[in-house]
Amino acid sequence: MTTLAERMKVQFEQLDERFGEVARGDEYLERLYGGGRWLEGPVYSPAWRCLLFSDIPNDRVLRWDEVSGNVTVFRQPAGYSNGHTLDRQGRLISCEQGNRRVTRTEFDGSITVLASHLDGRRLNSPNDVVVKRDGSIWFTDPPYGITSNYEGHAAEQEIDGCHVYRISPDGQLSVVADDFVRPNGLAFSLDESRLYVVDTPERHIRTFDVKDEQLTGGEVFAPCEAGMFDGIRLDAKGRIWAAAHDGVHCFDPDGTLLGKVLFPDVVSNLCFGGPKRNRLFVTATTSVYSWLLATDGAPPPYDHR
Repeated sequence: MTTLAERMKVQFEQLDERFGEVARGDEYLERLYGGGRWLEGPVYSPAWRCLLFSDIPNDRVLRWDEVSGNVTVFRQPAGYSNGHTLDRQGRLISCEQGNRRVTRTEFDGSITVLASHLDGRRLNSPNDVVVKRDGSIWFTDPPYGITSNYEGHAAEQEIDGCHVYRISPDGQLSVVADDFVRPNGLAFSLDESRLYVVDTPERHIRTFDVKDEQLTGGEVFAPCEAGMFDGIRLDAKGRIWAAAHDGVHCFDPDGTLLGKVLFPDVVSNLCFGGPKRNRLFVTATTSVYSWLLATDGAPPPYDHR
């Protein structure tokens, strides 16, 4: 699939004067791809110079090549994959909703299952995932992949509840938060002392204190004023960028909604990428957009600078 980027003027909604520092960059958004059904889980690979993203109902992971601009199929079937991230070695970590597991793609292309069961019971349908600098993997597990055949396989829920999990560096799975309705996007603060987690039907982001493998607190950090939140990421200043129905909302670490980058479609997720991490990639319903801006994304866990 060859795609030619379509440009459109970027639209903002500034709610705090500090947003002026953030909303600088190109005057246009680029629509990189528009042939999806429901796109999710963007992750940028600097080694491959590409963006990987999920087309969940079509059960495939697509690859946008940064050099050629072409979009090709990276994996199909893909276990109805949703969220992705990279580990400290740059390997792909994926949440497979349909297969109800978290996996790692090795350098030779083989797949290692990292988590699929808790005390003998199958996970619901892992949704989004982040990696901490100590090598632990944290993910959310709502039931979207088992409620119907649209984004997975209709099945009974075996685990009582929808939790946030941690996979230790030695592979042990544990529940770190069990009081969510449907946990979704998650991201660590820059110093990893806090974990932000979206509860989509509750329409808010919560924040937890992180101490080793434990979470405490869980207060509401920010409510959503446009539909519901989905994926979240941080920039290099610790600001939280959240996918919402009208675009991407940008929050100061103090919880103030600074402003919004408006998109023509419902936004599902986002990530920072490019050689300088200053390109915002956004999955929004059927399309992938990008915006080159003057703000850098947070360093990934494999970046030791």
